Amino acid sequence: MSDDEGSTEPVLYRFGEGIARLTLNRPRSANGMNVELLRGLCDAIMRAHGEAGLRAVLLTGEGANFCAGGDVRTFASKGEALPDYIRPATALLQNAVAGLVRLEAPVVLAVQGYAAGGGGFGLVCAADIVLAGEGARFLPGATRVGMAPDAGVSVTLPRLVGFRRATEILLTNPTLTAAEALAMGLVTRVVPDSELAGAALAYARDLARGAPKALAATKRLLWSGIGIGFDACLPEEARPRLDTVRRAVGN
Repeated sequence: MSDDEGSTEPVLYRFGEGIARLTLNRPRSANGMNVELLRGLCDAIMRAHGEAGLRAVLLTGEGANFCAGGDVRTFASKGEALPDYIRPATALLQNAVAGLVRLEAPVVLAVQGYAAGGGGFGLVCAADIVLAGEGARFLPGATRVGMAPDAGVSVTLPRLVGFRRATEILLTNPTLTAAEALAMGLVTRVVPDSELAGAALAYARDLARGAPKALAATKRLLWSGIGIGFDACLPEEARPRLDTVRRAVGN
């Protein structure tokens, strides 16, 4: 993890103006999530938890896509060792989304390109405010590759868009446009692609100027209705995922 935007670290961290800026930094892999990125993301979120004067968090992805989900090339390279790789990767992803939900500061997330799989789609569902570029696309993707949803999506998505719509999305895996995501309540606002970075930072700055204790209390109240189900779903989401991987590799 680094404060340097030119770093090759998988997750970048900068703090200023009361805002912790977290950037997924594997643009050549569409910010696909491998263990190194997930570990860096968890470390960055924990660093934000301990940041004195934190008032808002801005989560973005470097390059053309916010996050295309799990790094399938890395997964494919593991062969029969894939279950042993998926286990810590799943745990780290769960820790990351739980860490975002439990942050006192509001989390603003900006989506360009694809937000897919547990990594991209799951982080969208765990954020407090989501801005999307007009060209953004959203895809849960889990059942398309023979897995169950993860990252708490089985609880967060129904709360965001309603049970029936969430069921259809998770079972049929449509690729949602930014306009469709806005209409169903998955995202907060859609802006021109060229204005996304500036609009997301402006939103984070606006929140950072608010009353931090009031914002923290409001966030806690809003998430408290989800909390029990969210905590309970994480191990249940992980179990069928690991069972599916074991069957796929014959273990």
